[in-house]
Amino acid sequence: MHIFNSFIQGFLMGTGLIIAIGAQNAFVLKQGIKGEHRSVVAWICALSDAILITAGIAGMGYLFTQHPLITKCTAFGGALYLAWFSFRSFRSALKGESMDINGSSDSSMTLKAAVITTLALTYLNPHVYLDTVVMLGGFGASRPDWLRPFFGLGAASASFIWFFALAFSGKILAPFFRKKISWRMLDTGIGIVMAYIAYSLVLFGLSV
Repeated sequence: MHIFNSFIQGFLMGTGLIIAIGAQNAFVLKQGIKGEHRSVVAWICALSDAILITAGIAGMGYLFTQHPLITKCTAFGGALYLAWFSFRSFRSALKGESMDINGSSDSSMTLKAAVITTLALTYLNPHVYLDTVVMLGGFGASRPDWLRPFFGLGAASASFIWFFALAFSGKILAPFFRKKISWRMLDTGIGIVMAYIAYSLVLFGLSV
């Protein structure tokens, strides 16, 4: 019973933190709609969360709380990258994309670019560390040793389910994005989200 409760607690806590709209989710959704490398993108996001959650439970969260300079550098680096990504999204919105009948868009991304972008949006974003390493990892580490793996497994399961559902739900949305106005709306929304997160990271970095 304790094992089941720990798994469910990890799953519910992980779900609550992961589903919040952010840089990762916006990118995964867009790749899902475009049908480009969505499996690879989902695997990278889910595995990264699992690794960071495990690291947090193992004690990495303590490193971040005791060495604010690490957090500060990560925050400013992430803000710079997200600001650039926001600029690209707004530029794409002005240009406008469209989708053909097979679901491919005018502006395609190579596998290498998709992998690099996914890794950057994951590991250059301090919010990812706060959610996975500090919050989920810290909460998991506070549980008895024998229950920690089950809490981490529950939280990691939430990540896998969410990212794959997000990536492959794009197939349902694809017909809507055959119009350029739909892409413009999506890219504008992503640009706003990225810009807001970049701004919040700057404020967060200054406050550390």
